[in-house]
Amino acid sequence: MQILFLESIDSTQKCLKELIVQGKVTPPCAVVASIQTNGVGSRDNVWQGEENNLFLSFAIPLCDLPQNLKLESASIYFSCIMKETLEEFGSKVWLKWPNDFYINDKKIGGMITNLVGECIICGVGLNLKNAPEGFEKLDVYVEREKLLESYFFNVEKKRLWKQVFSKYKLEFYKNQNFYTHEKNLIISLGEAALQGDGSIVINGERIYSRR
Repeated sequence: MQILFLESIDSTQKCLKELIVQGKVTPPCAVVASIQTNGVGSRDNVWQGEENNLFLSFAIPLCDLPQNLKLESASIYFSCIMKETLEEFGSKVWLKWPNDFYINDKKIGGMITNLVGECIICGVGLNLKNAPEGFEKLDVYVEREKLLESYFFNVEKKRLWKQVFSKYKLEFYKNQNFYTHEKNLIISLGEAALQGDGSIVINGERIYSRR
């Protein structure tokens, strides 16, 4: 994995997309910044970040994804691998559907994905050391470079969707007191039924991750 380290940037995801479109880098590749001033969050929100947290975007060719992985659930797949990597360092992090990182009942980060040509770009924001008001930071100490090394080592194992998803569904019950957004509506996850492809069914309607 080719990794470009930057001190400050508006958005690692925007930067990586431009580099790929301009042919300056070839996936698999990544951009990491010490501070991000205008990060992209879910539903086009701005992800507020503080210095020395993790601001990461990486690109993976579609041909390198598991064959049984639906693209709509790619962010779940890569979020699960990040969660398992953080657990290797002793964290008690869990994933709120579809791909938000939580410690207890507070968000510490999230992941979004976008298609660019023949690759998928994943953007990750994670409060490693500092957290804005209303959020939480990671519950263990881990150096950013060590986390990246371990994470991409796990990504490059190219595990099947079924292997990753089997662990994700075991903790899905933790979502029961939380909500998600769909078509500008706030929807309770209390009655959601998780499906094998990563989607959920609520009141008979199947919903996929929009991130």
